[in-house]
Amino acid sequence: MEVKIKDVAAKAGVSSATVSRVVNNRGNVTPETREKVLRVIREMGYLPNAVAKSLRSQKTMALGVIVPEINHSYYAEIIKGIENKAYKNQYKVIICDTGNNREKELEFIGLLMNKTVDGMILVTPTLSDEEIVRFAENGYSIALVGRYIEHQDISCIFTDNVKFSKEVVCHLVEQGHRDIAFLSGYADAIDSYERLDGYLKGLREHKLPFNPGLVENGNFSEEGGYQAVKRLLEQHPEVTAVYAANDEMALGVYRFCAEYGIRIPERLAVVGVDDNRISRYISPKLSTVRQPTLEMGMAAAEKLILQLETGALKGERALKLESRLIVRESSVFGGVR
Repeated sequence: MEVKIKDVAAKAGVSSATVSRVVNNRGNVTPETREKVLRVIREMGYLPNAVAKSLRSQKTMALGVIVPEINHSYYAEIIKGIENKAYKNQYKVIICDTGNNREKELEFIGLLMNKTVDGMILVTPTLSDEEIVRFAENGYSIALVGRYIEHQDISCIFTDNVKFSKEVVCHLVEQGHRDIAFLSGYADAIDSYERLDGYLKGLREHKLPFNPGLVENGNFSEEGGYQAVKRLLEQHPEVTAVYAANDEMALGVYRFCAEYGIRIPERLAVVGVDDNRISRYISPKLSTVRQPTLEMGMAAAEKLILQLETGALKGERALKLESRLIVRESSVFGGVR
């Protein structure tokens, strides 16, 4: 449903005339009111009719890519896949790093609204389904990576976080572990709670009790993983295995273990996610879940570009790619079997 000026006015608690003055940069509007109206405009995906019609008729041959943390290799590989596919189709790519900041995410979507880019790829966004759908229903082309939304105009490329997390727990149980901890990422990241869901299902499948104290937040960072496992083992020394929701946190676990003389995997088994390049070179080599990140990026760009060129989504709207648990030395006592 198209957002109208009266909708923006109602949500911002101002008159339609005030919204018009903000949009046209005219008249006396206080800075506080202007910022509030602009924030609502971004959230609701509003553009004045004449501007929207004009802007949507132009093409920039550019795609925007919004990621939470560009320094993580998971996102870097996805971006590489997007850029490879975009370059082959003569599209430029504008990368927007939110620093996991929701307000910045909304601001960057403004690039799509003001037609700086033709379409936007959101990688594990923090915005709600309703917010993302609202942009799509206002005519903006959006693709998602690492997230599934039920909407006919939004392409989604994702992996099954629940399935592979359950497999990680099953693997650790097979190695004889019963006190298995989980290190989660950002509190509002879908990857965090889907991987937590898989962890819980793995425990239930093996009739192991869930202890909330064995779940710690590591914020998807090496330092976060270090601090999380430190808190964990101080309070729960019985833990013999750690499932970290990404390899960055697993590296933090390695650093903590090296500093405190804890042997991996003899004393503590460790499994990560993403199969970062370093995971196969550290000692012991890290067991991890290999994500098809390059393919995810390429698929997202391909679907979005085709949608931009033809005006409609073609083929499968939602594409679920397979991840694979790579068992190395960090989770198998006595060597990889």
